Amino acid sequence: MSKRRYLLGLPPTPWVTAGLPLVTMVVTMVLAYGIGAKLVAEAKTKPECVISRPQGIMGTDCILRAVGPQGQRPRTEAALAAAEQALRTIEAHMSTYIRFSELSQLNDAPAGKAVALSPDTMAVLRLSRQQNEQTGGAFDVTCLPLFNLWSEAGKANRLPTDANLAAAKAKCGWDKWKLLDAGVVKSVDGAGMGLGGVAKGWAIDRAAEAIVAAGCTGGLVEVGGDIRCFGSPAHKGKWVVAVRNPFNRDGGEFFGTLALGNAGVCTSGNYQRFSVINGRHYSHIIDPRSGEPVDFAPSVTVVAPNAATADGWATALSVLGPGGFKLLDANSGIEAMIVVGHPKDYRIHETPGFAKLLDKPIPRSPAETTASTSFSGDAGEK
Repeated sequence: MSKRRYLLGLPPTPWVTAGLPLVTMVVTMVLAYGIGAKLVAEAKTKPECVISRPQGIMGTDCILRAVGPQGQRPRTEAALAAAEQALRTIEAHMSTYIRFSELSQLNDAPAGKAVALSPDTMAVLRLSRQQNEQTGGAFDVTCLPLFNLWSEAGKANRLPTDANLAAAKAKCGWDKWKLLDAGVVKSVDGAGMGLGGVAKGWAIDRAAEAIVAAGCTGGLVEVGGDIRCFGSPAHKGKWVVAVRNPFNRDGGEFFGTLALGNAGVCTSGNYQRFSVINGRHYSHIIDPRSGEPVDFAPSVTVVAPNAATADGWATALSVLGPGGFKLLDANSGIEAMIVVGHPKDYRIHETPGFAKLLDKPIPRSPAETTASTSFSGDAGEK
């Protein structure tokens, strides 16, 4: 046996060991080392989902999810912080519950006075006017006087009179408003706008954009059950969004789940927000045409390319019902499901594309209802 073999640390055995030539063994060791290094590198770059739950946003629950590479958690957390800031900024501009928000200042302004607004607020107003036209007037942010009238009626436990309704309707409509380049002016004192049917969706979209801008490969923004998702969860696949059973007000029961990639999902209905007048429930959703609440649809869920679009159409279809499906552009990417009726006698209407997004068919009537599935929230991963 040569001295060189001992210097290499090789055993004094024949050149073939366990059926492998020595050269093959050395090559195998090198390859194994290379594979190990690759696995270590992949482990460091494997996507990781980071979650935050900021408090005090729009008076409801908020969950933010961002998917970024492992080992870069500070960058992913910075994405979540940017998303939270986007939500808070838009709420500060567009909430009617914040005394000195841009929208409150606009509503308080006298007729004829131009009020300067931020680019975001102007963009939401232009989108709202467009959605008003697309929905045949069923979606109308200028109906704040009617909303306030019914809110006060609920507090007083007394229905508004015909004269009250007529006076409130006279202050509604886009013909009372003029959009300028960077502001708005109204022509009637007492006219007001409420952006509750679109501003939350808009804010959710801006938060999702902040996560994208930070370089994250996936993310999900949920505010009060309304959602925008993009990319994939950390383990790949699609995001899963649960469709809530509107007849179970305590939550935890769902009709089924949607598997989504890049989409906005918003739900509107009377199962959480309503007034009780003389023992009868009245929805917070007002039909701009009649000036009265509509309550035939306990729940409307809309999937669209973005949350702002889904938000506006969820409100509009709550007014229009299944007949509103005909107003949807076939190329818009908007799909919807409407629940009509009450717990013991309900029917589900859905666009053909909505059914394709479901993991399994939703029971279309009480007779088809099976045991409900419980989830920890409206959104999750698949």
